[in-house]
Amino acid sequence: MTQTADPSTGEARGGAADRRLWLIIVLGSLTAIGPLSIDLYLPALPALADDLSTGAMQTQLTLTACVAGLALGQAVAGPLSDSLGRRRPLLVGLAAYAVASLLCAASPTVETLIAMRMVQGAAGAAGIVIARAIVRDLYQGVAVARFFSMLMLVTGLAPILAPVVGGQLLRVLPWPGLFAVLSGTGVALFLAALLGLRETLPPERRATGGLRATAATFRELATDRMFAGYALTIGLAFGAMFTYISGSPFVLQDIYGMSPQTYGIAFGVNALGIVGASQIGGRLAGRVRLRRLLATGLGLLTAGGAGLVLAVLTGAGLYGVLPALFLVTSGQGLILPNATALALSSGRASRVAGSASALLGVTQFTLGGAAAPLAGIAGPDTAVPMAVSIAALAVLACVVTATTTRDRETKAAPGTGPGAGPGSGAAPPSAG
Repeated sequence: MTQTADPSTGEARGGAADRRLWLIIVLGSLTAIGPLSIDLYLPALPALADDLSTGAMQTQLTLTACVAGLALGQAVAGPLSDSLGRRRPLLVGLAAYAVASLLCAASPTVETLIAMRMVQGAAGAAGIVIARAIVRDLYQGVAVARFFSMLMLVTGLAPILAPVVGGQLLRVLPWPGLFAVLSGTGVALFLAALLGLRETLPPERRATGGLRATAATFRELATDRMFAGYALTIGLAFGAMFTYISGSPFVLQDIYGMSPQTYGIAFGVNALGIVGASQIGGRLAGRVRLRRLLATGLGLLTAGGAGLVLAVLTGAGLYGVLPALFLVTSGQGLILPNATALALSSGRASRVAGSASALLGVTQFTLGGAAAPLAGIAGPDTAVPMAVSIAALAVLACVVTATTTRDRETKAAPGTGPGAGPGSGAAPPSAG
């Protein structure tokens, strides 16, 4: 029987299917470095604060430092991958991540841990930004959004499993042991990338010009209204999510009395909303416009934020708080893949995927890191700052999307209409 070739890879269909599955697993795991680095030790934050004799806000700065490192690292790794290819910067970043995680485990003070967490985040950022660039190297049009939705099947397992695993590991390990586990994860990802990922950016497509050209590319992207609008939407939505991530260990455990193990389960259930929403969005992509899916995600996020404020102010307890948080997290499953696909398919971004992916990551993690301390700004005895911050960031994300992209929306481009198949390699839409 004659095998047909997949247009995106040139491989036979059977081989292409196996290759696609491997890409989903490996690239999904690489993009999961961020949530894994953050979520695995969330149940340990109260114990870590006691062990290092520090407060909730200082402990939350270890989250902020990691997120800041993730932002800065992407700003370096993304442009490097445009000029050097994808594999070399990725492998160096993963090796450094494994070492930095061990240094986190050995930190004797909260100040040292904050510094090492920034290094850890900067090293792990290579996996996140280069994984997105590889997707853009291989796919176009609505296929990009579909592939990102598939990645969230893997990426979504990190926030589901990490707090549960972290809570169980705390039964037999002190908190430094969690960072040793992250180091082992870095080694495993290094081997998977070394043995299983080929170079996707050939030399003739690589950028030249050094730092000056990189700065010019960043400036051009930042002044592109469409790209900047979607980047800010991603950043504000992630800021709301990260406010929940940084505040929920103290709110749900200290205020509402959850154990670390129960908290891990509740966190995992909320994260199921991300996976479920992303898969629904992936199936609808091509039949429903990506902007409409994005708007639906923003609506879920805003409804969750409003419900959370209401639950906290009225004393509704966990019966009001948990459903609202489920809506907040579910909205991310529609916002992140669709806004990312729209941003990477717009204008200049489609030609410099590494740098564009880096700028998206910088915006996302910078706003996320800035939002993290807001949850604990009034101390550990109130959930009001977390609730109000999530709601305000959700509203801002809606306003940014409406004001920066609405008037330039176009009709469905080739590859985004009802007839587009799952492996469509059609030309990118003009961000409509």
